[in-house]
Amino acid sequence: MSWKNQSGGPWGNGPRGPWGSGPSSSGPTPPDLEDLIRRSQDRLRSIMPGSFGTNGIILVIALVVAGWFLSGFYRVLPDEQGVVLRFGKFVGITQPGLNYHWPYPIETVLTPKVTFVNRIDIGMRVSEDTRRTGTRMTDVAEESLMLTGDENIVDVDFSVFWVINNAEEYLFNVQNPEGTIKAVAESAMREVIGRTNIQPILTGARQGIETGVQELMQQVLNSYKAGVQITQVQMQKVDPPSQVIDAFRDVQAARADAERSQNEAQTYANRVLPEARGEASRIENAAQAYRERTVVEARGQAARFLKVFDEYQKAKEVTRQRMYLETMERVLGSVDKVLIDPSASRQSGGGGVVPVLPLADQFRRTPAPATQPQGAAR
Repeated sequence: MSWKNQSGGPWGNGPRGPWGSGPSSSGPTPPDLEDLIRRSQDRLRSIMPGSFGTNGIILVIALVVAGWFLSGFYRVLPDEQGVVLRFGKFVGITQPGLNYHWPYPIETVLTPKVTFVNRIDIGMRVSEDTRRTGTRMTDVAEESLMLTGDENIVDVDFSVFWVINNAEEYLFNVQNPEGTIKAVAESAMREVIGRTNIQPILTGARQGIETGVQELMQQVLNSYKAGVQITQVQMQKVDPPSQVIDAFRDVQAARADAERSQNEAQTYANRVLPEARGEASRIENAAQAYRERTVVEARGQAARFLKVFDEYQKAKEVTRQRMYLETMERVLGSVDKVLIDPSASRQSGGGGVVPVLPLADQFRRTPAPATQPQGAAR
């Protein structure tokens, strides 16, 4: 019995198959394969000139073989590299331009973009805003919240930029390159953040953190032989968690006030200390000058005394008289003097007072112009 003559299928369970749910025998029948082949041959005979014989078959085979060989040509764009696979095994890399490989299924070519800078965002997702013209950024807390070295929590969003530097390693050593790069980036950032206190992270240590993450990522990916080069790690946002950001801002304001007060005190110290040092130096220099002047004067007095003593040893009376006269001149030179002659007082009975004309004072003084009182001359 043929397949057509069985009304219930191969299991003989009725018109709907073994489960009673098959198609009804009264429905449309599938096309016959032999009929399709026959129709194709008739169409080919109508296209080929003359009778379709051995020559026609050879021509068709030749055309098919020629088309198969021509399918081996391929083009590599300037930003791509051609990775040739022979039965799935890597055999070589071709440069941009027109190239040829054995047609499928012998060889195939993969053309990854090796100069295109790829970007992976961690801690955030950028999407198109349908209501407005532009993009919208969504925070991913499970990726961005990290623990710092001083046991604080910080919200870090960053981007990683990378290119393919080895197409063979990129295609065959890592199953999911983008997922691997993302996991390595998050792990490296958490490690670097975990070694740093929160204050430098929020202020001036971003560049150092970015460099540290980039170097650590490259080291890990090189150990995986992932065939990628990390070109840049860029921190987009570094903030405390949104739940405590208000309190954190208050703490930051208090720290800013403390730093301002310290700076003012340091400015005052920088101004007062040099003045005090200068005054101390001035007093010290004045004392040093006074000491040197006093010592020199004492030495001069001692030398003068020795000179006078030498002269005194030579002529005692003369030196004694000279010293007496010099002393009296020094003492009485600046006072008014009255001379009394005892002999004159006995002779004239005038008390012995001798008038003295102070010629020296007369020469030193400048005579004032005489003024006539009003009404004196008539």
